Amino acid sequence: MKLFKLTWESFRFAAQALRSNLLRTTLSLLGVTIGIFSIIAVYTLVDSLERGIRESVAFLGDDVIYVQKWPWSFGPNYPWWKYVNRPEPDMQDFRFLQTHLESHNGLAVFSDQGGQTIRYRNNSISDANLEGITYEFNKVSSVPIESGRYFSYQETERGRPVAIIGAEIAENLFGGRDPIGQTIKIKSLPFTVVGVMERQGSNLLDAPSVDNNCLIPLPVFSKFFASSIRGSLVIAVKGREEDQDLMGLEGELQGLMRAARGLKPRQEDDFALNRPEMVANQITSIFSVVTLTGTVIGLFSILVGGFGIANIMFVSVRERTNLIGIQKALGAKNYFILFQFLFEAILLSIIGGLTGLLLVFLLTFIPLGSLNVVLTVKNIIVGLAISTVIGVLSGIVPAIIASMMNPVEAIRSS
Repeated sequence: MKLFKLTWESFRFAAQALRSNLLRTTLSLLGVTIGIFSIIAVYTLVDSLERGIRESVAFLGDDVIYVQKWPWSFGPNYPWWKYVNRPEPDMQDFRFLQTHLESHNGLAVFSDQGGQTIRYRNNSISDANLEGITYEFNKVSSVPIESGRYFSYQETERGRPVAIIGAEIAENLFGGRDPIGQTIKIKSLPFTVVGVMERQGSNLLDAPSVDNNCLIPLPVFSKFFASSIRGSLVIAVKGREEDQDLMGLEGELQGLMRAARGLKPRQEDDFALNRPEMVANQITSIFSVVTLTGTVIGLFSILVGGFGIANIMFVSVRERTNLIGIQKALGAKNYFILFQFLFEAILLSIIGGLTGLLLVFLLTFIPLGSLNVVLTVKNIIVGLAISTVIGVLSGIVPAIIASMMNPVEAIRSS
């Protein structure tokens, strides 16, 4: 109860002091406002960019390892000459893994060809992405079915002429008509639509969207692109939940692929085991530098704001020296005087921080293409925490000076 009364009294004194010098208060807020806006705006934009990019590559799947010719790597020192002569993954590799691989929750092989034309009666779409898949593709990659169904095992194994289309293809070909059960033509061959995928919309990286995808069984896809499919096959393996770091699956995959390729113990792998975490780690490292740069710039602004608040507090102590003397003569303890001025500095800093957060919130309403900017609760808490720390650091010295004043000398100073 005593603490609550002390806090309330300190708040009243602080609010009265801030109202009595409104212009000075406003000017002293600017530094903190700009600093908090700079830091939290950078955090918000970076978080939004990182989230947008991660969502853009979500089609790669979670806990999935891709067996490919080329490793996912970046940088100027990429040793492409080591990989160029590697053999491409093929159906023989896939069948070998199907027979021997145990530690997985899904194993699929797929290939795709862009710029394909799909027709329905007099309507057509010419930029569809045609993707040939095996049965467990929906376990290693997202296939969100909105209406209809996924392929059956017999349909994928026997290469039945069935298709699952994206929302954009369904809209362009069928308009408001239900596509399920309708017949479309791909390379002049009829396919029955058995499913329509949910609309995904655009993404930040213009990465492949399911809206423009048309999935068909891999055997019939292979007949269309017999000459080019060998160089575009990708084997994907979904890990088990208990193997959270996928190290067990990666080790088993490496051993089986080496056995399938007949590699000797001293020979290097002639395949790559790629994981989506590689992309995520590259993204994180890039944005860590951006975040650090923005933080440093923002901290300089806040430092200026902190000096401004400290200067205002020193002036306030000098102006209210007589009042401090009277309060102490009437029995006010040192901690009450200290808390009163410290609370005033913190309140001043928090108001500046809230103003900066408000500006960041308004920033989220500015359209930035496919980027969805969101001010998160975490960044709000960070902004308020930084404001509070700046308030404490800026007000502690003036508050100590005020609390240590001799009441007689303080009263005589008037």
